[in-house]
Amino acid sequence: MPVYHKLGNIPHKRHTIFKSPKGSHYYEQLYGTEGFNGMASLLYHVHRPTQVKEIIKSYSVAPKIAIDKNIKSLLLKGFEIKPADDFLDSRKALLINNDVHLGLAAPRKSSSGYFYKNADADEMLFIHKGSGKLKTFLGTIPFEYGDYLIIPRGMIYQIEFDSADNRLLYLESFSPIYTPKRYKNSFGQLGEHAPFCERDYKLPRDLETHDEKGDFLIKIKKEGVIHEVVYATHPFDVVGWDGYNFPYGFSIHDFEPLTGRVHQPPPVHQTFETNAYVVCSFCPRLYDYHPQAIPAPYNHSNIDSDEVLYYVDGDFMSRNNIEQGHITLHPKGIPHGPAPGAMERSIGQKETQELAVMVDTFRPLMVTEEAMKIDDGKYYKSWVE
Repeated sequence: MPVYHKLGNIPHKRHTIFKSPKGSHYYEQLYGTEGFNGMASLLYHVHRPTQVKEIIKSYSVAPKIAIDKNIKSLLLKGFEIKPADDFLDSRKALLINNDVHLGLAAPRKSSSGYFYKNADADEMLFIHKGSGKLKTFLGTIPFEYGDYLIIPRGMIYQIEFDSADNRLLYLESFSPIYTPKRYKNSFGQLGEHAPFCERDYKLPRDLETHDEKGDFLIKIKKEGVIHEVVYATHPFDVVGWDGYNFPYGFSIHDFEPLTGRVHQPPPVHQTFETNAYVVCSFCPRLYDYHPQAIPAPYNHSNIDSDEVLYYVDGDFMSRNNIEQGHITLHPKGIPHGPAPGAMERSIGQKETQELAVMVDTFRPLMVTEEAMKIDDGKYYKSWVE
């Protein structure tokens, strides 16, 4: 996370004695990444954060692969993912490699019966339908349609929905999710050329401190296995914290598109980066204003990356018969571009209301059995005239 933030009460100096009004010690915890060299926050707990009472059971949730070496362009009908009551059970991984798992979820209920921690991966949740609160031990983040929620690995959280009608796109990222470096100056501040700024972030607030002992179930995901662990104290017992490593939100509606006289390449839409893939936001914008501009994207070859597009809203000009919740995969090795007729249709158009999320991975994606259940089976032939 590129900004400093703090909530609650913290001592004047780090790694020094910090006591409660009753005279008992608070317990400091460093929540860091990349050993001791990456983003980090210092947390202060009412109780020691190390009190494991029991490990109840462990079970695999590893995705089952249908195609491990894929060359076929796919169209997945995302809204055919069936809703499930439980937040974790609802998550269906569709496209995966060793760097990222991309999937969809349609949870009906909040995860109020347990706490969750992903010990391996940063998580990105994109809210397509629904609203509610992301509750963490570092504070609460209200969310709504169009929000990205970035949850660094190891964060303990619950998700609380306002209704039963929820649709999420999610990523599990095995490398940290950052703001693109090229948007920032040498001091780390987002520059005037960036399509968003720090004031657009939704930072944690309303820190809740629970001084409770008992049996608290935490589901910890590690190496494709869920471990159900019982803690002796409430995991949301933080009285204060500060640092750079924490969950935050960002609305796709706050992304300000960069436009030009002729068609701009996808990197102008970049929103997040890792060392293994990028995430871009396609938002409502004016089209190119050269008098002979072709607004539709030119044909291009994915030589070094697989391209995934998740369609959120509006009319996606370059494709035919695309609906909300559809996912397209264009694998490396096969050129792709506008559907037949799309280029000609685009000429003279002044603006688009499209809304989509794009993920470009630098290594090939495998296709899961869950993905094949919602594949239309014919998309790869859609460029044949």
